[in-house]
Parts: sequence; C-alpha cells; structure tokens
Amino acid sequence: MNSNYHTPVLVEKVIRYLQVNPDGIYVDGTLGGGGHAESILVNLSPMGRLIGFDMDIDAITFSKIRLKKYGDRIAYVQKNFSTIKNSLDDLSITEIDGLFLDLGVSSRQLDMMRGFSFMNDDRIDMRMNQRQELDGRYVINKYDEKKLADIFLKYGEERNSRRIARRIIEKRTLSPIRTTGELAMVIESLVGKQFLNKSLARIFQAIRIEVNNELENLYNALKGAMQFLKTGGRIVVISYHSLEDRIVKEFFKEESKSIIKSGNRYLPDQPKTARLTILTKKPIIPDENEVRINSRARSAKFRAAERI
Repeated sequence: MNSNYHTPVLVEKVIRYLQVNPDGIYVDGTLGGGGHAESILVNLSPMGRLIGFDMDIDAITFSKIRLKKYGDRIAYVQKNFSTIKNSLDDLSITEIDGLFLDLGVSSRQLDMMRGFSFMNDDRIDMRMNQRQELDGRYVINKYDEKKLADIFLKYGEERNSRRIARRIIEKRTLSPIRTTGELAMVIESLVGKQFLNKSLARIFQAIRIEVNNELENLYNALKGAMQFLKTGGRIVVISYHSLEDRIVKEFFKEESKSIIKSGNRYLPDQPKTARLTILTKKPIIPDENEVRINSRARSAKFRAAERI
C-alpha cells in the first residue's frame, strides 16, 4: 500500500533505541499513518504485540488497511495516549517493553482542511479528535483577551502576544473570525510581512496546543507508561518544538535522579530511587539527507531513556 499518509521521521533511530524484543509488547502512542508502527511490527514475532493509540479516526482507518497483514499483533485504541494507564488495564496488559511517541501534527492532518496550517484558508478547527467540542474557532472567538494573550505567550512563546490578542478582540467584535485566512490577515495587520510567518506559526501552534491539551497529555502519557514499563524497557520520543522537548527532557531528568536536594545547607539531601537511565545526553536530530527528503524532519528532536 502507498504510505503517502505521512513520512515517518528517524525510523532507524527509533528501532535501534527501542531494541525491539520480538516477543515483547510495545505502545505506539501516536499511530498516525502507521509508518513507525510498521517498522516495529516487522521486528515482532507472532507472539509480540503492538498497541496503537490515535484519537483521529482517519488515522486509525488508514493504519488498519496498511497494517492488515500483521493481524492481531496490533490492537487499535481510538483514544489519546494520555489514557495509557486505563487503556492498558482494559486490555489486561500489566507490563510493556517500550513506549514510542512521535508528537505533533501529521502531514495528512495538515492537508485535511482542519485549520492546522495557515497556508490554506480553512475553518479554524485544529481538533485531532473530531468528537470533542472545543475547537480553534471557539478559542479565537470566545476566550477573553487575557486568556488569549496567555496561551499565545505560554504555548507559542510569541512576544507580541498581548497586542495580537487585543487585535483579535477588536476584529471579532465587528464579526466572528471563522477561517485561518481571516485569522492570518488579523495577525498580518499587526506584525507586518517581515515577521509574519514566524508569528503565524507561533499563534497557530498555541491554539492547537490549547485545543488538544497537548502538553498535559504528553506528561500524563509519560507518567502513565512508567507504571507498565518493565526493567530494560525503553521510552523513545520525537518532538517538534521546544515546549514538548522540555517536558520530555525534564521528565527523563527527574526520573533519573538518585537524590532529592534539600535546598537547605543544614538539611541533608534525601536518597531517591532512580527509575530511568537517560540514553541520549543531548537530543538526536536528523541528518541533512533526511531533512532534504522529508522537510518535516527539520525540527525533530529525539530522546530516549531506559527503565532501571
């Protein structure tokens, strides 16, 4: 089957760091088009199993066709990966050999007229799960000025967050902002063309993170997976912006600590049982050849850790 849904990033690194046990149980928390999943499944025996999570029914449908030949070696869960604890409990799984997460938006989602990209004039949607109520249009047209400014700063790291929020309020007072094109025009009227693309990228990222609760879900997935990860099991994560990467980095750092510093010169530090060994001191990034073939790989950062 043509795998044009989405080109997977750093596949060779994913398989090398996961150290796939043929009879093991693995979780792909971001199934997408099944590219990474297939690379894992190829390395599994008939006794092995892969649990594929994705909120997007389109992704699940596509992957079921692509991965049909692997039969019951793969189970599909149409939920966010943050539900990993309850979902694995429901599947009567008590331990896993590895967790893989490829974060962000797939190429297919960018092309599906859901408002993820400012390159098209689409409805401001940005929902990865089409069953949820909160969408990008609600955020833009219903959030107050302070709340908008706060998410633009927190999730987009946009320096003009307050000015942009104020301009949005002014525009929607006259008429609702319905499409990505209308939103882009509002932002362009403030920041100008020289810095427009960077500001648009930051604002759209912030709205998407808010709509999909991405950062909290990421932390909850990592935390939940630790309850199932067996000794020697591995967590591998590919992120695409600094906020995601920071969460992964800090989570790995915290779980690898063997002491808790008291912060007081008169009180002793407390011992702590480290649960992870960090395998990537610095994030791995794609080489020039991969970036040339797959432009989406340009911002990818890869981190991995092993359960002690």
